[in-house]
Amino acid sequence: MKNFDGKVLFLDRSDINTDEIIPARYLTEITKEALTPHLLEDLNLEEFDPCADIEGKNVVITRANFGCGSSREHAPWALEMNGIHVVIAESFARIFRQNMFNCGMIAIELPAETIDLLFQRFGGKPAEVRTDFENKQLVIRAGEDEERIPFAISEFDHQLVKAGGWVDFADQHY
Repeated sequence: MKNFDGKVLFLDRSDINTDEIIPARYLTEITKEALTPHLLEDLNLEEFDPCADIEGKNVVITRANFGCGSSREHAPWALEMNGIHVVIAESFARIFRQNMFNCGMIAIELPAETIDLLFQRFGGKPAEVRTDFENKQLVIRAGEDEERIPFAISEFDHQLVKAGGWVDFADQHY
């Protein structure tokens, strides 16, 4: 299983699409690793610098409809190759969300009020997330400030993540 803990990258915008996650001009690359330096390079977000802000981050917290646009695995792959295995948002584009689980990563949906709370309490601070996967709970901390938040995940998606993704799950079960 991948690591689901780490420092948070806050992206305070809805509708971040797959072309912003990984620009289409890189889809001809033949390895996942070749996507690494291009993660979020076309994201237009005030005060966001992909060269400085992504390094060392393992979790993304964002707004609604993350991963909308073209349906392709390259967007989760680009996150994965940068060590980001958890995205927490109000909602996800359906195919992007399933591609995350198929890659053994986690896409956690939380209510808008909870996302607002996370941005208000922890945004702009060096926040970290610990994912208690078995008990389906997030622990978000910045300094002494801490919030525990339950999350839901289907049993099938839980099994995909535990297996390491769809290919490993299929190898174990079929």
